[in-house]
Amino acid sequence: MVAKQAGAPRRRTLIAAFAAVYVIWGSTYLAIRFAIETLPPFLMAGVRFVIAGGILYAVARALGAGRPQRLHWRSAGIIGGLLLLGGNGGVVWAEQTVPSGLTALIVAIVPLWMVLLDWLRGSGSRPGLGMAVGLLLGFVGVGFLVGPGGLGGGERIDPIGAGVVVLASLLWAIGSLYSRKAELPASQTLATGMEMFAGGVLLLAVAAGTGELGRFDPSAVSARSLWALAYLIVFGAIVAFSAYVWLLQKTTPARAATYAYVNPVVAVALGWALASEPLSPRILVAGAMIVAAVVLIVGRPVRRRAVIPEASRAAPALQDAS
Repeated sequence: MVAKQAGAPRRRTLIAAFAAVYVIWGSTYLAIRFAIETLPPFLMAGVRFVIAGGILYAVARALGAGRPQRLHWRSAGIIGGLLLLGGNGGVVWAEQTVPSGLTALIVAIVPLWMVLLDWLRGSGSRPGLGMAVGLLLGFVGVGFLVGPGGLGGGERIDPIGAGVVVLASLLWAIGSLYSRKAELPASQTLATGMEMFAGGVLLLAVAAGTGELGRFDPSAVSARSLWALAYLIVFGAIVAFSAYVWLLQKTTPARAATYAYVNPVVAVALGWALASEPLSPRILVAGAMIVAAVVLIVGRPVRRRAVIPEASRAAPALQDAS
């Protein structure tokens, strides 16, 4: 029987791993919102990834991974800058004005950017009819989501914040494509730790440059923000990532990539249930369009690897787009 074959994962373990990737990564958007209630956005994100990256780096080295070369750190710095400073940093900053669930819906277009960019640079095949429909549907969904307030019901989304999220998703896609050929250590855990740590340092530099450090008042930080930060470090950046890497080894990339269209649904539901975020007809329609587009893109049989995002495709060593 398959369940008894050597190396075959138990069904319960598979379910637990998928649940971790689906629910935890989907919940990181709401956790970010809670964290930045009393923590400056770039400072919060920088602390998160410096700590998480340092832990992953230490674990990888303790398990026998070799010391990374200077070229590896250069690649990690570029990837961390694009994915974490540009991608995650943009998301964290935008969530000051854009609801967490809507942010997750916009971030879900990352696979669309990746397919389009891969084709434009000549590395990917020309999108077929199904792919073209997915691309069109996804971008129309985003346009409908961030359109005028009277369009489809519901309040208008902050255009600047929404624009920053779109730009963040584009930077995440660029960083993901760059990471495919970047010189990185063989250990995926080590590479991810380096990327997180480098990105965290860049985020802290931006926090200092924008005056967040000078305006930061530790006495004003709430317990909810601290718990949210701890959740993002332990579960969002370490537990869910480990579960995803394990899934890539135990199941197909296409199945592992299903998180890309489950996470937005989880994020919207949690934002509505736990933070009273709006759930208007426009959000439901636009969300359905974006998720359907991601299904068309991620679910295509010719995919060569999983793509996201906390995450966030995706780079071979870093998947948490949020």
